[in-house]
Amino acid sequence: MFDSLPLLSLVIWLPIIGGVVVLFASRGEVGLQRLLALAFSVATFLISILLYSGFDVATPQMQFTEFAAWIPSFNVNYSLGIDGFSMPLILLTTFFTVIVVIAGWEVIKKHVAQYMAAFLIMEGLMNGVFASLDSVLFYVFWEAMLIPMFLVIGIWGGQRRVYAAIKFFLYTFLGSVLLLVSILYLYFETGSFAILDFHAQSIGMTAQTLMFFAFLIAFAVKVPMWPVHTWLPDAHVEAPTGGSIILAAIMLKLGAYGFIRFLLPIVPDAAAEFDWLVITLSLIAIVYIALVALAQEDMKKLIAYSSIAHMGFVTLGLFVVFSIFRQTGDIAGAALGVEGAMVQMISHGFISGALFLCVGVMYDRMHSRRISDYGGVVNTMPVFAGFMVLFALANTGLPGTSGFVGEFMVILSAFQVSFWIAFLAALTLILGAAYTLWMVKRVIFGDVANDNVAKLNDVNSREFWLLAVLALAVILLGVWPAPLVDVMHSSVDHFLHHIVTSKL
Repeated sequence: MFDSLPLLSLVIWLPIIGGVVVLFASRGEVGLQRLLALAFSVATFLISILLYSGFDVATPQMQFTEFAAWIPSFNVNYSLGIDGFSMPLILLTTFFTVIVVIAGWEVIKKHVAQYMAAFLIMEGLMNGVFASLDSVLFYVFWEAMLIPMFLVIGIWGGQRRVYAAIKFFLYTFLGSVLLLVSILYLYFETGSFAILDFHAQSIGMTAQTLMFFAFLIAFAVKVPMWPVHTWLPDAHVEAPTGGSIILAAIMLKLGAYGFIRFLLPIVPDAAAEFDWLVITLSLIAIVYIALVALAQEDMKKLIAYSSIAHMGFVTLGLFVVFSIFRQTGDIAGAALGVEGAMVQMISHGFISGALFLCVGVMYDRMHSRRISDYGGVVNTMPVFAGFMVLFALANTGLPGTSGFVGEFMVILSAFQVSFWIAFLAALTLILGAAYTLWMVKRVIFGDVANDNVAKLNDVNSREFWLLAVLALAVILLGVWPAPLVDVMHSSVDHFLHHIVTSKL
């Protein structure tokens, strides 16, 4: 029934048009602006559900493809398509945009239309990144989405918002310059900007090595990997709640998606040669950054460092596949690492988004994120405390929650390579439990710490339903990950066969 509709174009352009419509409504009633934003975000989410329902899990080929000439003289095209890697990320993006619009419903009182429009436009641009099959189109979406996030941090952020916004922009923009240089080199080699043509191109080892480091820097900044992670804690601390949710739930995944779409399939020989480097950086992120999280007094900063450590699992799962294949020659064993990385990406989106929402709920009441300002919150906000404890346990990788599934799959795949890699990776379960439960103990449990905590009101119906939906997603993915794994399985299998084949 919907086969004839350009569904991918709709999930890209409908929210962007919606953002423009909301901007034009900026002189109208605030209630109308909020309703328009909600309507466009829900409509986009429903279209992504249509995409998911019509997605053929049996084929690794690009689906829902669309094509139109854009700049024919340079062979640049408006070319779209999705596979098992991009489908879950588009669904995650449209889901969290609805969450962010509702989360800011009563909280954002300044420039409401502009705030809502920024997130709608950002949604369309991020969907564009996940759906682009032309590298120029990918790069345009990739760079353009920095603008609305820059504005969100710079306008609605905290006291040091301008510093954080500029730092965020400079880090991510400078990383992208290397991506552009690599794309131009590949164009002169292939005569095309099509990403799938890049995948088929044979490349010498020297060129592969140079492009490997260019892609690594470009995408490592976005993940972010140690040591190019320092922009993230500042951006999270200064961003409003909605900005932190989108940063953690979606934007960090764009770097890992870049590894999957560009680095690994285009320069597989260099990736196999330098996989030890990325594995080392991933383990440093997992262990060292988790220790840094233990020392934080700001809840948002603690969760930000936690995100960096958890994203270390994603890069570990993606790059450990070469060692597995070298040692076992087994594609199926390597698939566990890539599928674990993808599950970890989606799971981290739900858990970190929920934790940032919890911090936002408390900040709206106390206007403080310092752990020492809280204590005994369970006495005045019992329902909220239940949700926060659930998300905290999920963040530690508790079995039965989504946090367990991805980490377990990556650790299991790392065991095929080295006991010590698996051991260091598994340390995050202990360190994660230490910093997360240490925060929960001081904030949630114990006696009421002060008069401000004594005056706290529990969650309202809007906050309850937001947290309830996220809790359901975390538990559902924890006990039944099959719908997610099934979507990506064919694509992962095809991807692995591609990257273990030399392109020299």
